[in-house]
Amino acid sequence: MSGTATEARHGESEGLDSRLPQEILRLLVSGQQAAAAAVDAAIPSIETGSEIIVQALRAGGKVVYAGAGSSGLMAMADALELPGTYGISKDRIVVLLAGGVSSLSDLAGFPEDDIEQARRDAAVVEPADCVICVSASGSTPYALAVAKAARECGAQVIAIANNPGAALFSYADVSILLETPPEVIAGSTRMGAGTAQKIAFNMLSTLAAVKLGHVHDGHMVNLQPDNIKLQARAARMVADIAGVAEEEARRLLNSAGGSVKVAVLLAAGAPDAEAARRALHRNGEVLRSALAEHDTTGFHKRA
Repeated sequence: MSGTATEARHGESEGLDSRLPQEILRLLVSGQQAAAAAVDAAIPSIETGSEIIVQALRAGGKVVYAGAGSSGLMAMADALELPGTYGISKDRIVVLLAGGVSSLSDLAGFPEDDIEQARRDAAVVEPADCVICVSASGSTPYALAVAKAARECGAQVIAIANNPGAALFSYADVSILLETPPEVIAGSTRMGAGTAQKIAFNMLSTLAAVKLGHVHDGHMVNLQPDNIKLQARAARMVADIAGVAEEEARRLLNSAGGSVKVAVLLAAGAPDAEAARRALHRNGEVLRSALAEHDTTGFHKRA
């Protein structure tokens, strides 16, 4: 079944259109659950891919997401969340979607075959970058062409596909196989395959964020609090981590220019925001390490 698994017919779909609605829905949800479970086997490769992302960002490179159709949408959804959620600069995140932004209104199929456009799009890739290419089949021409161009320029390539032996893996430094079962609607990879891709993307970027110091005790401590909801979340985070009242947390955030990390360090005794920022810089932007430094030396001694 190599190369055709995502097109195979589901063993329980016979007579699907004649069944009762709730029976259809139960089959659909079981398909989603089976697809999610398929991600377990990919954990080691997801860990390795996450480390490549971390290395690229620490070296000043970009993380480039590339895909077509529903797979491209899964990639884009992950990419667009990273600046707001984890404070990763927007200029360090790039999305290459077959057909471009204009394709979002109808997701026509033909742009995924446009190899020349893929090569033009891939011109943004530089040697220090990490390129994540995704294709359910693993044979989408657009994704293959971007991966090939990225590999040729010296960038690291992470390939995500749902078929064993996918052609996309031949260009990858890390291959993430999400061996999802056949779709209840044959070939409709926006369903189970897309669910597994979504989970894998979340895992890749979340682990990278943890390693980069953007997560502390399950809090997204590098978020950009640019609306009322996020400002309230930032205050709750500071209150929880620093053990202060929310009113005090809001005051600290104001002094910290909205930075949760800086506000927590102010609560821990940093004399001012600049001293807190220097402590973070010394510790690779990792809040826990900066707090540990304060516990052993005090900010006044090293600021």
